[in-house]
Amino acid sequence: MAARDLQERIKKLIIDRRLASGAPLPTEPELMEYLGASRNSVREALKALQAMGIVEIRHGFGTYVGPMSLAPMIEGLAFRTVAGHYRGEDSLLQLLELREAVETGLVSRLAGRIPEADLVELNALVDRMEEEAAQGAGLAETDRAFHATLYRGLDNVLLCEVLEAFWDAFHRVRTDLGGEPQDPKVTCRQHREILDAVRSGDAMRAEEAIREHFGNIRARLSTTAPQGPHTRHNERV
Repeated sequence: MAARDLQERIKKLIIDRRLASGAPLPTEPELMEYLGASRNSVREALKALQAMGIVEIRHGFGTYVGPMSLAPMIEGLAFRTVAGHYRGEDSLLQLLELREAVETGLVSRLAGRIPEADLVELNALVDRMEEEAAQGAGLAETDRAFHATLYRGLDNVLLCEVLEAFWDAFHRVRTDLGGEPQDPKVTCRQHREILDAVRSGDAMRAEEAIREHFGNIRARLSTTAPQGPHTRHNERV
């Protein structure tokens, strides 16, 4: 039996038995009998599924349903982006534009619909960004929290995970911004504008605010040539 067929049958077993993350799979001998396959074939199929995050092999304990996270996607996306970047391709720009397209398409749905508790939290995050900017501290984690909180109201776990994956992949491999890092005061102003727009219910203004937020970094990436793989900057968007 082909390795791919074994993988698909194990995946079907997980689905058919409605096994949740962390649930134990049948033992190796049981899988061999169920699949009609050799020990080595079963082990190879499980190793491949583990690389995808579908199963988790705990040596000495057994095999369990994996976390089914987007970690493999992030790894692949990050590697593809950095490899293309050092070949002189616009892979960083392409990834940024993908994230921009997703966020621009979503923010209009949020205008006027964000729960008051989330608006209070978003306002506190922008206040914190302004304090960090005044102190000369990095804005990265607060920036990330702002975006996560902004889209939380859509109540779509998969969507939030995809946005996190785009964020992780981009910021793990972005090395070239061109010119000086964006003024943190400008970053704060852009986030304040996004917040004001979604609070007011003005969908068009919210879209424009998101586009401005990505505009400067996109323009710099468009004119930047790849540098050495050890070059690093600290700006986040």
